[in-house]
Formats: sequence, C-alpha cells, structure tokens
Amino acid sequence: MNDFDQDDDFSRTPPHDVEAEQAVLGSMLLSQHCIDRIIATVEPTAFYRPAHQTIYTAITDLYGRSRTPKVDPITVGEELGRTGDLNKIGGTAYLHHIVAAVPSTAHAEKYAEIVRDKAMLRAVIEAATRAAARAYTQQDAATEILDDAMAELQGAATGASPLEVKLSVGDRWAAFVDELEAGKDPNALDTPWHDLNDVVELKPGQLVTVGAATGGGKSLFGMNLATHVALTRCRPVLVASMEMGGSELMARLTAAEASVDLDRLIRRKLTDHDWAKVIKVSDRMQNASNFILDDSPNLTLSKIRARLRWMASHGQPAAMVVADYLQLMTPEGSSSNANRAQEVATISRGLKLMAMEFEIPVIALAQFNRNAAGRPPLVTDFKDSSAIEQDSNVIVLMHRPPQPDPDNPETKDLPDRTGEIDLIVAKNRNGISGRIIPLVFQGHYGRLQSMDRGY
Repeated sequence: MNDFDQDDDFSRTPPHDVEAEQAVLGSMLLSQHCIDRIIATVEPTAFYRPAHQTIYTAITDLYGRSRTPKVDPITVGEELGRTGDLNKIGGTAYLHHIVAAVPSTAHAEKYAEIVRDKAMLRAVIEAATRAAARAYTQQDAATEILDDAMAELQGAATGASPLEVKLSVGDRWAAFVDELEAGKDPNALDTPWHDLNDVVELKPGQLVTVGAATGGGKSLFGMNLATHVALTRCRPVLVASMEMGGSELMARLTAAEASVDLDRLIRRKLTDHDWAKVIKVSDRMQNASNFILDDSPNLTLSKIRARLRWMASHGQPAAMVVADYLQLMTPEGSSSNANRAQEVATISRGLKLMAMEFEIPVIALAQFNRNAAGRPPLVTDFKDSSAIEQDSNVIVLMHRPPQPDPDNPETKDLPDRTGEIDLIVAKNRNGISGRIIPLVFQGHYGRLQSMDRGY
C-alpha cells in the first residue's frame, strides 16, 4: 500500500469516546440538575453508539413530559420498556453500569463537550468524504461541490444539522405568539429612515432590491443602511462592493458619519475643522470590527457565501448583506457567448437563495436601463433581466424629481424639489406597495436623510 492509499483509508474507526458518552448519560441519570446543561451542549446525534442515542432520547423525553420529572435508572428503564427499546440498549443492567461509571457529576458539562467535539470531527470526516467522492466522479461543477462542502463544514463548526429543523406549526407557534406580544419581529431590521420603516421591514430570508439610474444614489442608500445596522444597531454587516474600492467606501462612510465634505475626503484635502470632525468619530470607526467591506475583485455568489461563513466562524454571523451592484457580479462558470439576461437571472436567484440559506435580508443594489431616464422608474426598468422583479420580496426604486424650468412648458409649474430624492416602494410582499417616500439627498456628505429630522 502506497502513502496515498494509507492517507485515503476511510475504513478507520471514526472519532468517538465511549467513556465520555457513558459519563454524560450517567450524570443525567444521577442528577437532574445536569440535564438542562447537557441538553444545551449536545443533541442525540452527537452520540456515536446508537444505544446511547436511544438512552439520551428517553431521558430527555421523560424529563420534558412532567413538571416534576423523576429521572433515574428505574424510570428510564420503564420508559425504554414502554417504547420497546430496553433490550436494544442492554437492559436495566446497562443503565446501572453507566451510572457506576460516572467519576463525578460536577464535570458533566466537560464530558458533554468531549462528546460534542468528537461528533464535530465525525461531521468533518463525513463532509470531506462526500466531497471527495463527488470530486472523483466529476459529475458536478467544482464550485458546487466546494460550496456544498463549505456549507457542511460550517454546519459542523456550529453544531448545526440541516435536517434538525423545526418545521411544524406546533414548533413555530410559541415564537410567533412572542412576536405578536412584542409588537414586532425581533429578527427584523429597520432602516435609518423612519418613513420607510413605516412601510418596509427587513426580514430574514428576504431579497430587497434597490434600483436607481447611474449616479442615482443606490450606493449611498446601501452604505447608509449598512452603517445604520452595523454602527447604530451593532449588528454585523457585510458590504460586497463591485462598484467601489475600499478607500472610496471608507471615504463615503467617513463623510456621512463625520459630516465632512466627501470631495475633500476623496481628494485628501481636509481642513483643520474637517480633521476635528474626523477625530470625533475615530473611536467609533476603530471599534467597528463588525462592519465588513469586501471589495475583492470578481466577486461571485460563492465568494460572498464564503465571506459570510468566515464571519460566522469568527463569532460575528452577518445580520445583513449589501451587494453593490447586482449587474456587476461575476457569474460562475460563465462562457463568452452566455446570454446576459440568463446570467443576471441566475445571480438574482442566487442572492434570494443566499438570503434564505443564511436567514438574513440581502440588499441587492441594481441599475436601470437607459430608457428609464427622465421619468419615474418602473419595476420593468432593471438592466439585463426581468427576473429581478420576480425574485425580490421588496423593490425600492430611487428617483430624482425633475426641477422646474421656466423655459419648458411641461416643467415650469413643477414644485421646486432641489436636493430631494424619492423612494418608490414598487413591490412589498408583506406590506403596502406604491408608497412614495421623499428623502433629502446630501451627496456632498454621502448620505440620505429623512425630511423631518437630522441624520
């Protein structure tokens, strides 16, 4: 057998610790005070031996059915007898054996951590084995195999299993009633514009598309929203920018937060007064480790997913993603003769699936066609694809109102709305559509603000 064959030998026994598993179960049988702490650490599938999974399930079922549960080898033995599993685990004698094997219930959580860690190692091996098998067959795209493997490995890192989800009405009901009592969805995010909050709520799993013409303010919208969530609400945010580099993003962020002229920041021509303002926000910026600006070239859906998993692995799972902008994203596996409308449709659908996979709102900024200039935009004005309209839960269209022109009969009687921009809520699956929300456009500060209050 050569070195490769030795490294590729998957017949070896997977990582596990029978003594730790016995100690966990024995601690639960000896002391009910250990049960809650252990349940928070391990799940039934964390146990390597099927008999131990069965005993763990019997203990937790018995413990959860009564307000004053009595959990010990006798009652658990009766429970296993009732379900027909007693002989499968070795009878009541085995229950007494694992109780006698417990060194000390004081270390129950440590035993549970050992069991959990061994289960995570097995999950890594299983994910790698599946990925290797798919790679050898070469029947799937490399990016698809890699993305699925990364998803499984991230699940192993968090102890999550895609199969262990609560889907029934009974499972969901208590949380839903809690939301009703709270008067809002605790998982939803707000925006920095209170008038928009009256109409739109950013919920997990939503694709929110914000459209504008070239130079129409969509990047300002995205950065202002991301800044609000990251710095005001203290929630981790990822901005995936294909439109601007990191230096320009930092300039826009600093201009909006410090009220410093954006042009002077970009040209590095700050006055002493500007520097005083920048210094005031310096501590806030230095501590903004939860605000990730990814300006990597040729960003793809897989790269954004990888960045999200990287954030989660560093203890800061993203609460929101801003993609600036959709039509600039690089499609995976694209050929030179690919249909652009189909590519954009694939990207749009991928962003929607990403929102659902990570259970966060994804804000996709998108550009209009040229024929949308000079009139209020429509949802059919998105460049390159009509699929954007179908995939989006919420669509907000940005429009700069025309200014009165005394020499033009069609516009001379229009109200003077200099420095304003309209947000048109063109689609809203969970609320009112058609609402027009005016904001103040402060391009020199790189920000938008509500009409009746300061930024």
